[in-house]
Amino acid sequence: MKVLAISGSRRAASTNTALLRGLAAAAGPGHAVTLCDGLGDLPIFSPDREGPPAPPAVEAFAAAVGRADALVISCPEYVRAMPGGFKNAVDWLVSRDEIIAKPIALLHASHRGEDVLADLRRVLGTVSAGFAPDIFDRFELMKLTPDEIAERLAAPEATARLRGFLDRLAVHAQALVSAGG
Repeated sequence: MKVLAISGSRRAASTNTALLRGLAAAAGPGHAVTLCDGLGDLPIFSPDREGPPAPPAVEAFAAAVGRADALVISCPEYVRAMPGGFKNAVDWLVSRDEIIAKPIALLHASHRGEDVLADLRRVLGTVSAGFAPDIFDRFELMKLTPDEIAERLAAPEATARLRGFLDRLAVHAQALVSAGG
């Protein structure tokens, strides 16, 4: 299964991005996890610019989403909501086909952040019939450096959890394909 991992943070030392790197490192032979970069290159959403064609950065992002069998999102909470840059990326996909039935699951890098999780579930459940709110895992990684996160996620128990998460997502994605979605 080809997974596109999208971090809602653009911070260089992002906990969420480090979690997704750990997911990629833990992936077993049946899964390929690619980190999405370029959300920071997306212009501010405007229906007047949706195209076709949309701006090149939007076309590249949408193509990456389209090539993936599933999406995994890890997103921080800013002011009790999802960051504007991440919401902007979702807005660019709303009227496109790439996300409509895409299997999507959430990873979370904090012991808190219930407001952003509620926002993500509401928004992603609206834009994709393939959103799987029950395929979820949380790792308490706040205040750790990316190197500390990598070390923690390389531990056998964490690797097993991440592989189990990917396996559950793969089962969900296959069920959607089998159902014609």
